[in-house]
Amino acid sequence: MIEKPQINNSNSVISLTLGILSIIIPYIGLILGAIGVVVSRKATKEIIKTDEGGSGLATSGLICSVVGIITQLFLVVSIIAFYFLTNVG
Repeated sequence: MIEKPQINNSNSVISLTLGILSIIIPYIGLILGAIGVVVSRKATKEIIKTDEGGSGLATSGLICSVVGIITQLFLVVSIIAFYFLTNVG
């Protein structure tokens, strides 16, 4: 028997793309990461309901988005701390 290849959910691909971009692009990565988390959760719910493929992509997108948010938050806090520490006195 020949099995039909399973179609990946498009939102899972979008969430992975947004997750990767949230790590790479400074400052805007916070917004992209937040959108990536939302799209990833939406993709996971759609995959469960429609039995499509792409659950691994959605999980990877969620992980990359969270890592991107944490990295970008650290970057912003570091820049603010550097600014205040260099302007003291």
